Amino acid sequence: MPPAGRAVAERQAPATLSDTDRRIINALQGGFPLGDTPYRDVAEGLGMTETALLARLEDMLARRVLTRFGPMYHIERMGGRFVLAAMAVPESRFEAVSAQVNALPEVAHNYRREHALNMWFVLATETVDGIDAAIAQIESETGLKVFPFPKLKEYFVEMKLQA
Repeated sequence: MPPAGRAVAERQAPATLSDTDRRIINALQGGFPLGDTPYRDVAEGLGMTETALLARLEDMLARRVLTRFGPMYHIERMGGRFVLAAMAVPESRFEAVSAQVNALPEVAHNYRREHALNMWFVLATETVDGIDAAIAQIESETGLKVFPFPKLKEYFVEMKLQA
């Protein structure tokens, strides 16, 4: 199975959350403590141990209740770049092309869509020029055109959900 976050997204049944899962999700939506013991600090606020908190997070990631848990970086401020890209992949080659695309470390996410452009993915690179190189590599290896959709304007919408 491809690494988490890199597989082609498939619909799944809604997750069943325990009260503890809900409390953890609600507590971790923003304001994560920056210090020497952030998980211990969060756990204490929830009335649990750090070990129990980490186990619950691992379980929710394994069950794909959470698909990612980690910091969000503003890649352009760090000298890099990211872009949403799409390809029209023949159905008979979809799995093979998906494996080729996912093999690149620059590919952050890859999703199947019901559209002429049926494969969508995010490329993230450490340098501005890295995007063009990654696109050229994908096109060379697959023989298919990559359509990049660069960000024209950035919006920040904070969304906190009550789990």
